[in-house]
Amino acid sequence: MPHDHLCITLVPLLNHLPHEDQLKINQLLHHQVFAKGEHVINPLLDPRLAIVAHGSLKIYQLSPAGQEQLLRVAEAGDYEGENFLFGVENETLYGEALEETEVCFLKRDDFQKLLLSYPEISLKLLTFNAEKASSTEKQASFLLMERVEERLATYLLNLSKTKDSATFTLPLKMKELATFLGTTPETLSRKFKLLEKEKLISRDKKTVTLLDQDGLEDM
Repeated sequence: MPHDHLCITLVPLLNHLPHEDQLKINQLLHHQVFAKGEHVINPLLDPRLAIVAHGSLKIYQLSPAGQEQLLRVAEAGDYEGENFLFGVENETLYGEALEETEVCFLKRDDFQKLLLSYPEISLKLLTFNAEKASSTEKQASFLLMERVEERLATYLLNLSKTKDSATFTLPLKMKELATFLGTTPETLSRKFKLLEKEKLISRDKKTVTLLDQDGLEDM
């Protein structure tokens, strides 16, 4: 499989199309590799759809006070920026590479032509956007959990399901994860130690293993 064909085959938004159509769309994509810490999305860049081929992105927005609010982590097959392709201005959204990350870009004009040529993409897009909205709503309700250990247990269980493994690597630094969970790094560190003490998890730096998933769910 050609290296530059990765984005098409990874993205559910496009990989349902016939092979010949995928090849045509692939010619419209622009590939770029970003080093850890580089911005893939920010308000100063031209509107475009960013598709993660390899690696991961931290998607966040800035509050009026300049405080970072993590929204999600986009991994291989995920995409971001579709709203900007419909004319919505990007005022606060950022995407930052968490590791060396390959991204495929689709410009607004090319994207709009695709929607006219392949109406089924529009239907898929509606479905995926509904799923993203649902995920954002879950994050909002997630922060309503009173105890930080509840939020942490829920986050670890969800990450395990996403990775389809009881052992996984945390995609975020402690400071970023603390912000995501609505707490401080110090409190988060204490809660990790609490889960380890109760033998619910084991942790070696950023590698976590869930030892008792039922216990975490009970929490």
